[in-house]
Amino acid sequence: MPHTVLLAEDDRAIRNALERALTLEGYRVTAVADGVEALAQVHRSRPDVLVLDVMMPGIDGLQVCRVLRAEGDRTPVLMLTALVETADRIAGLDAGADDYVVKPFDVEEVFARLRALLRRAAPPEPPPAPAPAPAPEPGPDPSGRFLEAAGLRMDPQARRAWRGGRELELTRTEFELLELLIRNAGVVLEHATVYDRIWGYDFGPGSKNLAVYVGYLRRKLDEPGAPQLIHTVRGVGYVLREG
Repeated sequence: MPHTVLLAEDDRAIRNALERALTLEGYRVTAVADGVEALAQVHRSRPDVLVLDVMMPGIDGLQVCRVLRAEGDRTPVLMLTALVETADRIAGLDAGADDYVVKPFDVEEVFARLRALLRRAAPPEPPPAPAPAPAPEPGPDPSGRFLEAAGLRMDPQARRAWRGGRELELTRTEFELLELLIRNAGVVLEHATVYDRIWGYDFGPGSKNLAVYVGYLRRKLDEPGAPQLIHTVRGVGYVLREG
């Protein structure tokens, strides 16, 4: 099976040329133009390796890398950068990147570095799937194990959550974000508070990272004909409430 590459590069000419070169080299390539789409694509289908441009609008390559590492995603990352200062390269490695190539680059160097990254990447061993347990019955919880708010029920210990009788399939970050909202149901959480509690740092006022994850959660929570649960308070943050 050919290795899969996710390429994120906002310069169309570079993106198209590198996509063609990688395809001819035998890789199966998905090419996107920004960091938001890169994160969305990783969550849809995890590639074998990522090639990320550092300087992209919105969420840049460094931010994409930080988010993935915070989620525990160890997919190899090769950075493409026009920044040649040592401090800039250190910033990329500190963000969790595995290697970098400086623009303008020779495509053969990109191939060589990708081969090296793929050789070092050990395939993850999937954990055995636990036997599915039924959803907990709604009602009083004398044990205090479950969290409940706005028609949602969550078991933080087992890292499971339900809306009504439907279990929600959540990533680690989505689960932690939902838990924070449930524990503060009815309270408007500011963007900076959420960034600090979930990621441990603030991406800055121009970041769309939180909005991306709220969008992921809404798609998994929302049901036809049912009220939306996560509400946007423009310029402030988000709140969980029914109706």
